Amino acid sequence: MKRILCVLAAVLTAMTVLAPPSVSADSVPPVSAGCAVVMDADTGELLWSRHPDNPGLIASTTKIMTAYLACEAGELERPVTIPAEAVGVEGSSLYLKEGETLTREELLYGTMLQSGNDAALALAIDTAGSEAAFVDRMNETARQLGLQNTHYANPHGLDSEGNYGSARDLALLTAEALKNPDFRRIAATRSATVSGDRVLTNHNKLLWRCPGCIGIKTGYTRAAGRLLVSAAERGGRTLICVTVNDPADWQDHMALLDWGFARYETRSVAKQGQPLLLAPGGVPLIAEADLDLLLAPGEEPRLVYLPGLASDLLTGSSAGTVKVYLNGCLAAEIPVCWGSSGS
Repeated sequence: MKRILCVLAAVLTAMTVLAPPSVSADSVPPVSAGCAVVMDADTGELLWSRHPDNPGLIASTTKIMTAYLACEAGELERPVTIPAEAVGVEGSSLYLKEGETLTREELLYGTMLQSGNDAALALAIDTAGSEAAFVDRMNETARQLGLQNTHYANPHGLDSEGNYGSARDLALLTAEALKNPDFRRIAATRSATVSGDRVLTNHNKLLWRCPGCIGIKTGYTRAAGRLLVSAAERGGRTLICVTVNDPADWQDHMALLDWGFARYETRSVAKQGQPLLLAPGGVPLIAEADLDLLLAPGEEPRLVYLPGLASDLLTGSSAGTVKVYLNGCLAAEIPVCWGSSGS
């Protein structure tokens, strides 16, 4: 019965290529994907979606959860001896050899840049002790994050009736994973050399083509079709785009991200040399840099002043930093100096 449901979900996903989007598409660029979302990473708001909750095969985008959990486990410099179970895994591969040693970070590069199924499996075994224990951890995390249409059967994404997800769930997972600085850094890496002689180049072409792109993950199997999860940061905002079963994913993501960012307006938050805030005591704080942010209509950033260690109140001397928050998330920091009381 499970197999029938899984096949049916995959067929329905494929059929939705010709279905209309779930919201008005007056200004949304034409998109070839069966399922898709554009999400504001900070608020979780869907700016646009097409069948966001349809479950289907997710191929190597499975590795987003694998890499996230490995980054959360930490100890990225920890050496990992490759077990026999992680050697010769079918599909994309780092061509690991039994008994060789790589660090967790090198395996993360192999997982996210090269999409190595063997690297993902090695990470899983090292992190949780066994593949089964790691998969349990993946599913528990999915439940904690409220991923209602997601289930994992393996850490790499090879087709399995128990390994599926939805476009919305992939976006929600990505938003959470990007909060981990190691995950964010590794996902955005264009190339890396691991174990001395393996040169890896990120499969995500958007890192070179899309302004502000911070990477994430590609995925493909014949049954799942082409999947792409991307994120871009512009003007203090981060947007996430997910497409499922999309033969034109590169151009669709660039168009959707451009469209998503165009929904916000560029506003000046700080001008160099101009007062930004009043410090306790009424002394003005002068911005030492310009800052423009992309803001939704009516949205106002929250400014929080952090005094410097040597705040001597001398006009023109450093006064510390003002942090700028959007929707509770840090968007930028502005260095400030003391102004005169007459500023």
